[in-house]
Amino acid sequence: MTPAMLDQWYAGTFPGSPEQVGVARRAVKSCLGSCPASDDAALVVSELATNAAVHSRSKDGTFTLRVELHPTWVQVECEDAGGPWFSRPADDSRPHGLSIVANLARAWGVSTTASGRVVWARLDFRAPPR
Repeated sequence: MTPAMLDQWYAGTFPGSPEQVGVARRAVKSCLGSCPASDDAALVVSELATNAAVHSRSKDGTFTLRVELHPTWVQVECEDAGGPWFSRPADDSRPHGLSIVANLARAWGVSTTASGRVVWARLDFRAPPR
C-alpha cells in the first residue's frame, strides 16, 4: 500500500462521461494511499463525479476533481460546468449521491463559480475498528 503524504494535494480534469468516474476514483485512491479516509473519499468522489458526468453540463465537456490531504481530514472538491439539478421524486426513499456524501462528511456544500459550480466535502479520519 502506498503511504499518503500529509499536506498533499491532487487535481485532475476528466472528460464528462460516466466511464471516467472509475478513473477519477482510482486517481484519488492512489493519491491518498493509506490515508484512513481513503475509502470514504473514494465513495464521495464516485458520487460527485457521477453527478458531474450525468447531471451537469459537464457531460458535454469536463469536470475537475481536487483533493487536499491534511493531518486529520481530507477535502474533496468536484467542479462541473453547472446546469439545473433535478430533485428526486417525493416517493423515492432510496439513498442518493448527495445524501451519501452528507452522511460521510463532517461538512459539505455547493459554491457557484463563473463557469459552473463546485461541490465540496470535508472528511475526518475515522478511528480504525477494534
